[in-house]
Amino acid sequence: MALPSTIHRATIQLSHVDRGIYETFQTTLARHPSETAERLVLRLLAYAICYEPDLTFTKGICAGDEPDLWSRGPDGRVSLWIEVGTPEPERLLKASRHAGRTVLLASGPSRFRWDEQYRAKLADVPNLVVLGIDFAFVSQVAAGLERSIAWDLTITGGTIYLTSAGKTLECALEVLKGQLSSWQISGTP
Repeated sequence: MALPSTIHRATIQLSHVDRGIYETFQTTLARHPSETAERLVLRLLAYAICYEPDLTFTKGICAGDEPDLWSRGPDGRVSLWIEVGTPEPERLLKASRHAGRTVLLASGPSRFRWDEQYRAKLADVPNLVVLGIDFAFVSQVAAGLERSIAWDLTITGGTIYLTSAGKTLECALEVLKGQLSSWQISGTP
């Protein structure tokens, strides 16, 4: 018998100064039994960093042809496709052809090797933004992960300040390709 997914409920007070977004939102995430705590944290960070009203989590690991998060327009077309981790560049190239905007929140123990091998292949993709986040930061956040998540998250000057359970962590949000701050909240690049 397969193990069930673990449900996490998150409340995030977001102050994304760089994009002018100040929201408090609640969301629910399902963590597949094969998903690491670090990957779940990356998905939740991507949700906050790229927040817009229609952004939703997909089936993720269970559906290989879907991104980790997405926004769809009124016509059903994908306006924003978000991946986390260090996916193959072909996946990002395909996503950028099918979505108005594509974002990768790159992080993982082998992220710097991924940068060296693949970033050049993605340099000419106009609707792709690649953001880097330190895996040690993600691991620290994941170490304190519980089923009920309450974050105060501020992003200003390219730095993330995350407060959870009275502890504040800080990490640079590296823009490796493109510009997230110039995007409209409404979903148009």
